[in-house]
Amino acid sequence: MSCTKNSSGRRTSWSAAALLSLFFSFALVAAAQTPAPAAKPAKSAPKPKLVVLLVVDQMRADYVDKFRFQWTGGLRRLVTEGALFRDAAYPYAATETCVGHATISTGAFPATHGMVANAWWDRAQQKMVTCTSDPDPNVKNIGYAGATPKGADTAWRMAVPAFAEELKFQTEGPTRVVTFSLKARAALTMAGHKADAATWFDAGSWVTSSPYAVQPFIEEQAKTHPPKADYGKTWALSLPDKSYWFGEKALGAVAPEGWDLTFPHPLRGKSGAGELDAAFYEQWESSPYADTALTELAEKAVDTLRLGNAAGTDFLGVSYSSVDYVGHEFGPRSREIQDILIRLDKDLSDLFAHLDQKVGRGNYVVAFSADHGVVPIPEDMQTTGADAGVLHLPELQARIEKALEPSQFPKPAIARVAGSDIYFAPGVYDKLQHDHAAMQAVIDAALAQPGVAAVLRAEELANRPATQSPILRAFALSYFPGRSGDLFIVPKPYWLMDSTPLGKSRSYGTGHGTPYNYDQHVPVLLMGYGIQPGEYFQPITPADIAPTLAALCGITLAPRDGHILSEALKKPAAVPAPPRAAPVGASKANP
Repeated sequence: MSCTKNSSGRRTSWSAAALLSLFFSFALVAAAQTPAPAAKPAKSAPKPKLVVLLVVDQMRADYVDKFRFQWTGGLRRLVTEGALFRDAAYPYAATETCVGHATISTGAFPATHGMVANAWWDRAQQKMVTCTSDPDPNVKNIGYAGATPKGADTAWRMAVPAFAEELKFQTEGPTRVVTFSLKARAALTMAGHKADAATWFDAGSWVTSSPYAVQPFIEEQAKTHPPKADYGKTWALSLPDKSYWFGEKALGAVAPEGWDLTFPHPLRGKSGAGELDAAFYEQWESSPYADTALTELAEKAVDTLRLGNAAGTDFLGVSYSSVDYVGHEFGPRSREIQDILIRLDKDLSDLFAHLDQKVGRGNYVVAFSADHGVVPIPEDMQTTGADAGVLHLPELQARIEKALEPSQFPKPAIARVAGSDIYFAPGVYDKLQHDHAAMQAVIDAALAQPGVAAVLRAEELANRPATQSPILRAFALSYFPGRSGDLFIVPKPYWLMDSTPLGKSRSYGTGHGTPYNYDQHVPVLLMGYGIQPGEYFQPITPADIAPTLAALCGITLAPRDGHILSEALKKPAAVPAPPRAAPVGASKANP
């Protein structure tokens, strides 16, 4: 027993039990005031090890329904194992390669990302510029295997970052970004402003640009497996003759120099005498062998850079360009289109098998789409009785110039007609806006040109006006101030806009670049990590691809126009809540 004094000075006795109770009370208070040990950092949410973006240049959505029964490899796997969006379409008018790739890459429309065409009229320089041309004197293109390409190309004109850039910037661990295409405007827009490799094909050589890394494995591939090694090969039909939907000669087709309009198509250049001329490389780009070369480069990148095997999430982008060349030459109703997709199906089978082995099935996600579709060849479409034809843009320009003669405008009043866009000489459009009669004369002259459905003015499109007109909205989503034209020609459906100079035959069968469904409607498929397979029928756009990939990778994009395709994402398993801590002093008997 122990004693102490109370407030009155008297001694108070304490029992052992009382002292023990007091001890535990102090201990509990001390425990409550003692800082808890630092918690271990939480594990980050699971993410794909590799993002694979595949774009097939000029692949119309209806090709999936027409030809899927003949596919046995990668295209079939995408359809059967992936999420297929049946109502995917670009909502804008500028359905071209640079525009589509930039839209897929950024999740934005051209009114936001600024890539309004493959090329446009630069008002300051008074000349045409391509969407990837870079005026920086410190930038230059670099060729592999000793090639000396001309020019300087980057993605500097793209006004927002690509998904791949944001992935590299925002995620922990090293992230490698690698892209391949036959076209600079495809490889660079997928990569963004900088990348570990952005490679394209130019005048017989693989090429990159100085802001992007030069890769030894591409140098090796360019030396050991150059395109010229395919000289003398022949593109023949892959299936029996009766397996093809269309006749052996596409009506209205314009074959590359040195080819006939019927199979087989030999890769022997213009003369066939062993010369590696420009005609041979045009033939090579229009053949399945170019797609195979891109696939081999992609597989080499996976092996050499060990894509999908680092702490971060890597990015691999491949744009297959040959379908576009074949479509321009032979049209969508041709054996050439049907057969090159059969060959691409095999290439993608090889690529997916390689990724399964090196990255692991289920560890990577694939996004598959196209940059635009294509209009049927006008001569072919006319056989159906449809109103189809060729809208000759040089004739249209001549009509407008003549209409302005009475108004004493400077000659020439038009600086350039580029696709749908009409660019006037400096000061002319400002005067037209204040001269109602002259403006009406220009519009009337344009409407008198066969194939013209409507004429739109730049001021009608600025600031994305709210409108019920799908045509007006399509042009508004394509409009970027300073780069787009002053007036815009809306062609009639099934009319091909053609810039061939007067008196010359056009050098291609058909084209694209309109606000109609045959140009806008493209496939969108997602497969692999985090994707719920199935068919989805809600309207979407290819701008939805990047936000969806961003959601899977846990990153945020710059201002965007697309949306997350949440219905095609697997729902994460519910995480059980941690047990609640019992309050201090509580017991089972006295909760």
